[in-house]
Amino acid sequence: MLCEGMIPRRRDGRIILHIDYDAYFAQVYEIENPALRSLPLAVQQKQIIVTCNYEARRRGLHKLQLISEARKVCPDVVIVLGEQLDRFRDASKDLYKYIEGFTWNKKVERLGFDEVFLDVTDIISYNQALLNSNDLRHAFFQLSRNDPTVGFPFDATTVAGHEYPEGSAQLSASEMEHSELYTRLILGSHLAQHIRHKLVEEKGYTSTVGISTSKLLSKLVGNLHKPRSQTTLMPPYERLDDPQAFRDHISMLDESCTSNVTLFIDSHDIGKIPGIGFKMSQKIRNHVLSRPAQIEEVLIYGGTRESVTVGDVRRYPGMGPEMLEKLLGGPGSERGIGYKTWGLINGIDDSEVSMIRKVPSQISIEDSYIRLDTIAEVYKELRMLCTTLLKRMRVDLLEDEEEEEDFQSPDSPQAMVSRLVSHVASTASKRWIAHPKTIRLTTRPRPPLKLSSTRSRTFNRISRSGPLPSFVFNLHEEIDVLVEKLVQETLVPMFHRLHPEKLGWNLSLINIGVTNMVETATSDGTGRGRDIGRMFKRQGEVLKEWKVEDKDIPPDIINERRVEIVTSDGSSPGLQAEPSTANEAMETNWEDALNFAQITMDEDVEWEDEESQGSNRCHTCGAGIPAFAMAAHRLYHTLGD
Repeated sequence: MLCEGMIPRRRDGRIILHIDYDAYFAQVYEIENPALRSLPLAVQQKQIIVTCNYEARRRGLHKLQLISEARKVCPDVVIVLGEQLDRFRDASKDLYKYIEGFTWNKKVERLGFDEVFLDVTDIISYNQALLNSNDLRHAFFQLSRNDPTVGFPFDATTVAGHEYPEGSAQLSASEMEHSELYTRLILGSHLAQHIRHKLVEEKGYTSTVGISTSKLLSKLVGNLHKPRSQTTLMPPYERLDDPQAFRDHISMLDESCTSNVTLFIDSHDIGKIPGIGFKMSQKIRNHVLSRPAQIEEVLIYGGTRESVTVGDVRRYPGMGPEMLEKLLGGPGSERGIGYKTWGLINGIDDSEVSMIRKVPSQISIEDSYIRLDTIAEVYKELRMLCTTLLKRMRVDLLEDEEEEEDFQSPDSPQAMVSRLVSHVASTASKRWIAHPKTIRLTTRPRPPLKLSSTRSRTFNRISRSGPLPSFVFNLHEEIDVLVEKLVQETLVPMFHRLHPEKLGWNLSLINIGVTNMVETATSDGTGRGRDIGRMFKRQGEVLKEWKVEDKDIPPDIINERRVEIVTSDGSSPGLQAEPSTANEAMETNWEDALNFAQITMDEDVEWEDEESQGSNRCHTCGAGIPAFAMAAHRLYHTLGD
């Protein structure tokens, strides 16, 4: 039976942008050296081009091309090494922080180094309410709720950039009033154009943007016009609000359907749909073709030789969520995978854009190999990957220790404890913002050679996980020392559990990652626990108004000091108050009052009366004894007798 919770829903009220930095790896080098912009530039990893700029593509180069072949096609190509990823990560983080400023709801999700999803639903709704239907051509887009002058003018009757299908966004004022989705998408296109221009002006990066109502559609539609452009997927969008209609896919099979979503997505190969990976797409291809689909037989890379489009799958007899559940389900598969895949095939993706994360969910480092089959080589690779991992952890999970103003006396006990805790808890200027609790080692064994001297493509990985040793967080120790200890004590035993045989295996990939992040204590309480060091540092500021200072105060300022006046005959008229001014009373502190009472009390004055101090007089000797000491005093008389 179809479960409603498994059915993806189209949510056409959202506006989501997919920002893709053009030839990102090459652009990072071009930003560092602008002279490279006009030259054919390729980025090399191992013996393969992982990316190249558009000048190189114009001359016949492409991704995943062998270096030897690239030099033959374009002899004057400039090749730079891209093995070290630090510069790409750092640039990506900087761009990510910049993009954050264009959203109010903080829904910004990074996908790899060069892609960002941006949910701008709230800012679009705000500006939609501000539109003047009588003057749409001279609209103004507000980028700030608080300052109406921050923004840009735009024409709200036309789409900025390309639209799919072409020429579908020329609307009159009356049409705009009755087509909310058109309006929202047009607003989204102008915001996307503004962001693209700002990225060029302030960061130097060109980008391509897709605008639609979901992550799936915005990513796909953005690929239509590359580079330095943008595309908006225009309505009508098909709605599938009825679960029974979803099950029977009646509207989606209707050839007269005018949905631009269906028209757009049907032409894509099934393996090009985000969320449908290589294994899933191969199972679907095999079913539609009624035989195994042919794939390229290569050492590392390879794709299918036979294209099966989304339209072919959607129109296949009997195809639906239940059939896909049978094809793709099974042990280890996601619950409701058939229904989710059927939604993707129909252009429906209700997944949310993730909120901004200060701490990554995991950090992993991996490398691929043509041949890795000796234990000595494995140990060498483990050390290299582990070194990169620990350096990456220190970049992503450390922050500068904030220097806070110290309101304490430098010689006070609080200040001395604060300095001690600060010294023990952290280094001079860095602190961990999160501690990963788990380390994971993953390998991908290469299948044996066939009789034809080729290998089948495989994505099968095997993994082992365990607790991450706490010594990796020691910032006083050299990284090389920590790496050697981590490899020998943790990673080598993990590897031997993954591959108990000493010979006969050949690895195409090793991955080392840390996960299960736990945020450390913070001063604002958002992390786990409390930051004791910062609490001691800040307590002087927090407790300032209640601070007791040791200074001389004239005795006449004590407010309402009560003393017992004892006459010469032993009688007492009771307690009398000594007046003082209100201002003087403000300066009084408890320590001063106690000292004053001790030094001014007459030696002949006995204990205060019962009402003020809870005392009693001894019937034997007549002395005034506090109530809590009376039993001991009576025992004293008994012993004396």
